[in-house]
Amino acid sequence: MTKETGQDGDKPKAKRKAKSAKPPARPYERPRGGEARAISDLVPEIGRTAFRKFGFIQSSVVSRWREIVGDRLADVTQPAMIRFPAGQKAGGTLHLTISGAHAPMLQHVAPDIIAAVNRFFGYAAIAQVRMTHGQVTPAAPVQPPAMLKPVPAELGDSLRDIGDPELRTVLERMAAGLATPPKLPRIS
Repeated sequence: MTKETGQDGDKPKAKRKAKSAKPPARPYERPRGGEARAISDLVPEIGRTAFRKFGFIQSSVVSRWREIVGDRLADVTQPAMIRFPAGQKAGGTLHLTISGAHAPMLQHVAPDIIAAVNRFFGYAAIAQVRMTHGQVTPAAPVQPPAMLKPVPAELGDSLRDIGDPELRTVLERMAAGLATPPKLPRIS
């Protein structure tokens, strides 16, 4: 009987040891979320929710307003929001903030603003413009990058036949950019 008791006494100790034994330590695993990302990749996602709250499907309408409507109109206007009919992404209303007494003039060029914004979107996203008076801080004009190298002579001759000066300068810059070898980024 003592042997049985001794064996029975050993079993609970073995069970206790098995219960108290800790599993081996797990190797370090990176927390959820994947690889580290650059902040510049995160900003559009963060800004997207704020812009959607104010009716902007694409935040680029605000950031590229000067390119969309031109320097003259960008100095006196600023997009406030875009509202679409329920369940649609076309036929919306663009709400503009206008400074000073420019509203009568802008009522005459409202069809041009609508056409420019729709051209930017690529479809008839905007059907009408609503204007409200407010303070507009004009953004700094976009400065084109300076040309570092002159255009090669053989390209200059072929581009002289192009009548549109803006198209000619764009093609010259593109040709100059293609002619330069790519530079490796500098890490300091």
